Amino acid sequence: MTWVELIGALLSAWGVWLTAKRQPWCWPVGLLSVLVYVWIFIDARLYSDALLQLAFAGLIVYGWHRWLRNLGEDGLVRVAALPPWHAAVHLLIGVAGALALGFVMHRWTDAALPWLDSALTAFSLVAQWWQGRRHIAAWWLWILVDVIYVGEYVYKQLLITSVLYAGFIVLAIIGLRAWQQARDGLVVEAEPDPSGS
Repeated sequence: MTWVELIGALLSAWGVWLTAKRQPWCWPVGLLSVLVYVWIFIDARLYSDALLQLAFAGLIVYGWHRWLRNLGEDGLVRVAALPPWHAAVHLLIGVAGALALGFVMHRWTDAALPWLDSALTAFSLVAQWWQGRRHIAAWWLWILVDVIYVGEYVYKQLLITSVLYAGFIVLAIIGLRAWQQARDGLVVEAEPDPSGS
């Protein structure tokens, strides 16, 4: 699994680096990386992570489409504000998803770390949703989730992946700073109100 894990890690790091730079090419690179990681996580019996990768594939297609519709004149994606109310709702959905998935994984699978893995899965989906919608807050959530993932992967002896996630923390900090600078240098778009008001 080491070579497959190394390929997945390199693709993932490249995809996150492109995301930090607000480059739309992050999405096809990310799609390749998640397909590799489905295989890796099934082999490690981290089923929630495997499901997460499949969900990421769908969110990647969504994010890619949204980003291509929201490029600035420089070819980089424009950053959008995240209203606090939307953030709260999304985080509550993350909690509910973590509990539901944790119950399923604990009760009906031989998952190695069902509750932790499910919580990380749910909040990774929230972060990926925010990323696709161009919100700076995604980087804060990625930093938190990735710190915990490093410990999980060390425990499961996925050492290349744990190093990758440590690198993701660094890339998330770089992305956070770059997106904050883009926000401060540009007019940030407000998230449209779904109620139409």
